[in-house]
Amino acid sequence: MHLGRSTLSKFLIQQLREVPDQRDLAALLIDIAAAVKVISSMTSKGALAGVLGSLESENVQGEIQKKLDVMSDTVFVNTFAHGGLVAGLASEENDEPIAFEQASKASAPYLTIFDPLDGSSNIDVNVSVGSIFSVLKAPVGRLPQPSDFLLPGSEQLAAGYAIYGPSTMLVLTVGRGTHGFTLDREVGNFILTHPNIQIPAATTEFAINTSNERFWEPPVQRYVDECKAGKTGPRGKDFNTRWIASMVADVHRILMRGGVFMYPRDTKQPLRPGRLRLLYEANPMAMVVEQAGGRASTGRERILSITPNDIHQRVPVVLGSTEEVDQVQRYHEAFDRGEDRAYTSPLFKERTLFES
Repeated sequence: MHLGRSTLSKFLIQQLREVPDQRDLAALLIDIAAAVKVISSMTSKGALAGVLGSLESENVQGEIQKKLDVMSDTVFVNTFAHGGLVAGLASEENDEPIAFEQASKASAPYLTIFDPLDGSSNIDVNVSVGSIFSVLKAPVGRLPQPSDFLLPGSEQLAAGYAIYGPSTMLVLTVGRGTHGFTLDREVGNFILTHPNIQIPAATTEFAINTSNERFWEPPVQRYVDECKAGKTGPRGKDFNTRWIASMVADVHRILMRGGVFMYPRDTKQPLRPGRLRLLYEANPMAMVVEQAGGRASTGRERILSITPNDIHQRVPVVLGSTEEVDQVQRYHEAFDRGEDRAYTSPLFKERTLFES
């Protein structure tokens, strides 16, 4: 029993009842929740269901596909294809957007963009993974074109993620705060357990893949070096590093207790401006974080203000507690003005024959 707690469907009806143009949005988000339940069941069974391991194929990103990547993508595509509310979708696992002709003729009101299984490299070792989704307005009376998906994140109608961990949670926003729901497997409902999530403005935790340190730009090197210097350094306090290698898991931890997540621009692959995809990773997570009182930046600009030019466009990502995101952005601004170009990480400091 969950006396006094709202189910997802009741909560969405209350949130959206005063938004007449979005009366179908609650129904779409409930469809997404149904897809999440199916994927949650698959991930929880793991090897028992024969869903672990990789396929002999790559997605459009050149990444080896896991069995669960493809299975999760199929669950979402089928859900949207049969729900009648989605005119078209774009997914990390598909080269091009998919348009649903019948739904478009019936003026289905929405487009969806999603990463069906974020962090899937962790699934074989039983580490938390998740799904990320975003909802946009569909064009009226015609099939959606790829350009219809290329909208700034500020135009998202809803966004969120599911995390498949010890419990399955659905965290979402419709532009009225960020709220978390936990799946009660016994009754099959998502129950509101984390209303109005707020990210603490200050933090002593940061998440970044330090194996890429040699490829970072100087502003990021400076920020991380100062965090590692602790109380004796310029920040005057000790920081802890946290890194799960699943964006959903890392961002979820930040929503629950604060922190900053960074996947910055680097020189490892010079032709890529960043590692994470703007439309189905950065934008939805940025909306969730901002609605929880945090910040989301590339280090140089607000993520939700970027106008995309490609479905699979990549961007640098720095998001989480406002004080730390602002600090990282200040270091980028100073570097770009030429005020901080003398900084280099101690790892790259030139040594003479007389230095050990």
